[in-house]
Amino acid sequence: MATNGVAGHVAEIANKGWTVLEDAIDPSLVEALAEDLARLERDLDVRPSENSFEGTRTLRIYNLLARGELWWQVPVHPAVLPVVEGVLDSGCLVSSLSSINIGPAEVAQPIHADDQLIPIPKPHPPTVCNTMWALTDFTEENGATRVISASHLADASPNYGQPYESEPAVMRRGSVLVWHGSLWHGGGANRTGDRRIGIAMNYCAGYIRQQENQQLGIPSSMVARMPARLQELVGYGIYSGLIGHIDKHSPASLLRRATEEGTGAGAAAGGDQMVWDIVG
Repeated sequence: MATNGVAGHVAEIANKGWTVLEDAIDPSLVEALAEDLARLERDLDVRPSENSFEGTRTLRIYNLLARGELWWQVPVHPAVLPVVEGVLDSGCLVSSLSSINIGPAEVAQPIHADDQLIPIPKPHPPTVCNTMWALTDFTEENGATRVISASHLADASPNYGQPYESEPAVMRRGSVLVWHGSLWHGGGANRTGDRRIGIAMNYCAGYIRQQENQQLGIPSSMVARMPARLQELVGYGIYSGLIGHIDKHSPASLLRRATEEGTGAGAAAGGDQMVWDIVG
C-alpha cells in the first residue's frame, strides 16, 4: 500500500501500476451515486450486452456527465483528481465516465490494457489513467477488479482472451482504485448472489483523443453551467497553451461568449488570453 499522500500514491502507480485510495469518498456521496445509478438503470431500462468485454450479466451506463449534476462531482473529486494529475498532468481530460454493475454468475472479463488501442510502442509514459470508485465492497468473491502488478512496464499488451495470473484489488465501499492505462487488468467473476457496483472514472492525457466524445455527448447548454475546472476536463480548455484552440481562443471562452450572447449580454471573448500570447 502506498505511503500517505498524493506523492506516495503516484509513486506506487509508477512502480507497480496501481494503488487504492482507501475510504476516499464520503459515504453520503457514495449513497447518492448508488441511488441515482439505480434510478437510471430503471429509467433507461438498462440491459446487459452480448459480448465478453462488457459482460453478459453486467449493466453499464455511459456518458454519466450528461445524466445530471450529481455526476459532476466525480471527475473533480479532491481526493482523486490530484493523484490522476500526478500520473498525467494538470492538462488531463475526462476520457469517459460510466458505471459497471457486475451481476451474480458473471464470468471474469478478459485481461486487457486500457491503452492498448493507442498505436505507440510500450512501455511508454502514461497516456491514460483510470479509476474505479467502489459503490459496494469489492471482494475476490464478488468480482473485484483483477490486476497484474508491474505489467504496465511490459513491452506489449496482453493477448485478449488468454488466461493470466492476477490478483484482486480488494477495497471497501467508498475507496477508489487508480491505475496506469498500460496495466493489465480486468473485472473479476462474481460468485456471490449480490451485485458488485463501481463507477469507472477514466482520464487521458490532454493530447490523446477521449474515449467518449464529451463535446458532442454533453449538451453545450449543460457544459456552460459546469464549474470552470470541469469544463477544462471535458475538453473545453487548451493543452500546453496550444492544443485544442479555436481561432486562437479556448473553447471555454467561445462557449461563454455564445451563452452570454444567447442571454442578451453580448460579451466578447477578447478578454481571454489567446494561445500564442501564452506560448510565445
